[in-house]
Amino acid sequence: MKKNTVCYTAKSLLDEVEHSSINGSVEVGFVPTMGALHSGHIQLVKKACIENQLVVVSIFVNPTQFNNKEDLQKYPRTLDSDLCLLAEFSNCIVFVPEPSEIYPENDGFEGVDLQGMDTILEGEFRPGHFQGVVHVVHNFFRLIKPTRAYFGQKDFQQLAIIKKMTKAFEFPIHIVACETVRDESGLAKSSRNMRLSDSEKIEALIIYKTLNYARLNRNAFISPAELKKSAISYFNKGNLKLEYLEICDSTTLEILEVNWSEFMTVSIAAYCGEVRLIDNMEI
Repeated sequence: MKKNTVCYTAKSLLDEVEHSSINGSVEVGFVPTMGALHSGHIQLVKKACIENQLVVVSIFVNPTQFNNKEDLQKYPRTLDSDLCLLAEFSNCIVFVPEPSEIYPENDGFEGVDLQGMDTILEGEFRPGHFQGVVHVVHNFFRLIKPTRAYFGQKDFQQLAIIKKMTKAFEFPIHIVACETVRDESGLAKSSRNMRLSDSEKIEALIIYKTLNYARLNRNAFISPAELKKSAISYFNKGNLKLEYLEICDSTTLEILEVNWSEFMTVSIAAYCGEVRLIDNMEI
């Protein structure tokens, strides 16, 4: 099993990338993560390694996207096991920076107007979260200059916002959306699942079941508002605490109440015990 190159500073990372492209330019894939890797992350890395000659996987628990300090402290950190999972990829560099490497004193980041995309759904309950996401991804893009960057559709709102940010800053980077990876029961893979007991993982399936309910019954209702009301009633048959369930346009993220869109997504955020889980599904 190959031992990956692990870089802890921006300089060491750039030296490795330059060394890899010494005989000419290479296509670089980028997979940003906060560690606690699971099979969903590995699917992103596999796709990136197939489509690029070199792949950079970042492991960085970004403090600016946590509006809850306790949530930041409890976020799982499993670097040793993460590196073991990534060891199978021969064209992969693992970047594990300190905050000062990603947020230097002469940062110069000025932000981007997300036109309300950051204040609905997740943004309503996690104020400032997406500005933190945009900031960190912007700085990673500026540093690494990848050809392609890979994001999972489980965080579909984040994906839409990253696409908007990439266009706003005119980054010549292709954003690759990858399907949500689920276990056999349907539970979406998430680093936060590590904090769930076996019984809680079973209880959490009400999220997936509710998404499927909305998808299968979409044509039985005259409006998104009516479908939402019925889906919430279905969800409440379980034991989780619902934070929100919304139906929105898949591209603009507009919350739909009266009229349907051609492409729609139903999104859920809920608490299973103390663990906050999110998921979504196109309907």
